Amino acid sequence: MDKKMIDYKKYISIDPNVRFGKPYLTGTRITVYDVLSWFANGMSVQEIKLDFPELTAAQIQACLAYAADREHKIRVA
Repeated sequence: MDKKMIDYKKYISIDPNVRFGKPYLTGTRITVYDVLSWFANGMSVQEIKLDFPELTAAQIQACLAYAADREHKIRVA
């Protein structure tokens, strides 16, 4: 696959004053966890966008990229 992973840093912020410091989509109060849990519960990108029309496909994809990056950085002792 040739595609480059989206630069999630353009879409995700962390601020201790917003959602208790959890990573969230910039300009919203929707956390990365929220989006990932919607996927885990079987929602599609289209269904998420229908429920939350303020979100873009790029923002949703950024949540997946963020999770992939975090998983990649986990070290087992």
